Amino acid sequence: MTTATPTRAAGASRTNRPDADLRPVSFATLTLVEWRKQLDTRAGRWMLAIIAIITAGVLAVMMAVNGGNHSFSAFVAGTTTPMAMLLPIVGVLAATAEWSQRTALVTFTLEPRRTRVGLAKVVAAIGSGLALLALTVGLAALTHLLVVAFRDADPAWDLTARGVGYLALTVVLFMAQGVGFGLLLRSTPAAIVTLLVAPTIFSIVGSLVSGMADVLPWVDLSTASTPLLFDAAMSGEAWAQLATASLIWVVAPLVGGLWRTARSEISSS
Repeated sequence: MTTATPTRAAGASRTNRPDADLRPVSFATLTLVEWRKQLDTRAGRWMLAIIAIITAGVLAVMMAVNGGNHSFSAFVAGTTTPMAMLLPIVGVLAATAEWSQRTALVTFTLEPRRTRVGLAKVVAAIGSGLALLALTVGLAALTHLLVVAFRDADPAWDLTARGVGYLALTVVLFMAQGVGFGLLLRSTPAAIVTLLVAPTIFSIVGSLVSGMADVLPWVDLSTASTPLLFDAAMSGEAWAQLATASLIWVVAPLVGGLWRTARSEISSS
């Protein structure tokens, strides 16, 4: 009895040390938490549902047009084009949830390293986008299989590995862009309006000003990334244009958003 008691006391002392529960949160845990936040918010669920409904609608229309006689890559392009337009909004919602729901104080109290939280949002948003892309490609494959089997359409399984890689790169860019604008502006309406209106303004200016036609691919991400959606051959100049446009519309907002998040005062009001 006399020897067991000190042992238990020593064990209890080690277990109840103040720093026993102060182990840093792993980045994987942060990413999982941020991914759960995307699905737990009503706006995030509705946006994903809207993307699913639009995807199903596009596939239904394509099945009705021309007897559904379209290639597999055509079905994929038809479904991923609207998805590419809406994915940045999913990224915005993932980034602005902390501020719109006033939970930033709680989040940054549990994890004071704010840049890690911001990066976890980026990874979680990209993961959701890639999962949605895989689902979309799967639905396109199923639709093409159905029209081949039941509507005598010509089988054309022409989607290449390069095309899939291009689509995945598009998802990464657009999701990171959405998170970047969300972190930078912290306002869901402001970030969404900026993402939707800015490409339209660039397109209008490019069509009205003759000199802008050559400049537009270098400064407009939508124009520079269009070949990725249709598995078009990318020249060295096209890759340079994509890189330049990505620096302007993806990297700069993301770096600015992480910087602002790390240095701004957080309040509960």
